[in-house]
Amino acid sequence: NDGVLKFLGFEQIFKNALTGLPLGGGKGGSDFDPKGKSEGEVRRFCESFMTELFRYLHPSTDVPAGDIGVGGREIGYMYGQYKRLTNKHGEGVLTGKSMLFGGSPFRPEATGYGLIYITKIAVEKRLGRTLEGSCCAVSGSGNVAQFAAKKLMEFGAKVMTFSDSNGVLVFDDGMTEDDWDSIVEAKNVHRMRLRDIEDKVTGRYIPNESPWTLTDDTTPFHLAFPCATQNEIDGKGAELLLSKGVLGVFEGANLPTTIKGQEVLRSRPDVIYIPGKAANAGGVGVSGLEMAQNAQRLQWEPEEVDDKLQKMMGEIYEQMEAASGEGGTLEEGANRAGFLKVTRAMEELGWLY
Repeated sequence: NDGVLKFLGFEQIFKNALTGLPLGGGKGGSDFDPKGKSEGEVRRFCESFMTELFRYLHPSTDVPAGDIGVGGREIGYMYGQYKRLTNKHGEGVLTGKSMLFGGSPFRPEATGYGLIYITKIAVEKRLGRTLEGSCCAVSGSGNVAQFAAKKLMEFGAKVMTFSDSNGVLVFDDGMTEDDWDSIVEAKNVHRMRLRDIEDKVTGRYIPNESPWTLTDDTTPFHLAFPCATQNEIDGKGAELLLSKGVLGVFEGANLPTTIKGQEVLRSRPDVIYIPGKAANAGGVGVSGLEMAQNAQRLQWEPEEVDDKLQKMMGEIYEQMEAASGEGGTLEEGANRAGFLKVTRAMEELGWLY
């Protein structure tokens, strides 16, 4: 869908601006569906894809990273093909690489961890409370959802849901660490669906639903984290969240809330709403840090990367606060701050006059 890709790329420009790093923005993809494909089929597609893509890549031109359906495995296959074709090694032309060949500590965790770091700040400053004991609805079960859930549990929050495209797991007493381990192994190692591990976790599986369609379920949601895909929270989903007493919505995915869903959330300015361009910027932020490490031919310590990530998310929050103006929302602040940074840069470069 060209329209989706163009708008995702448009959003990426403003997200990258908020990080403070010298990054542009764009989006790309393919119509290859990895579901049900063998390891060999996925590898061969990744190699063919890179055979056509490699000539356009350079650390100062275009540096792709993973997204939906593209994790460490796929990045590894593509980077291996790049090395075969170019005989160049150590080049920072992809991010999200394995630590074995130029990856950064905390890159897999970055989007999910960064999402919760900025949530923690917003909840403390806007709501005057901590994350401890908060009931959190998380959608998705990929990289972003996994590490968002892990960090939420570290902060004492309760993860109430996890989902994939076939259904949702509901944890009435909150996800446990053993549940998290089982889900990560199922998804990352065995490529299984959540329905296949219902007997291995404490949650109950509800087919053909998402956290945003559980109209007959009484599970409370204080905070919502859409981490699956675009357009997953529509108007009815947003209304359901408000009926459940949600206090904040924090986008881990790109554009997960439809226009109607956004309108519903905006009707309640007392509910925190941080769009993906700010909330999930930690991923691309650490991609930028990975590029910096590649340029230096160094690998930083995990603590250094995590410190930089926390500082980056704090600075993004400060930009939102400053740009929101008196009585403004954090959503307005995120949109204004990103847009103004880009237009000021274009003016100074002579591209806008």
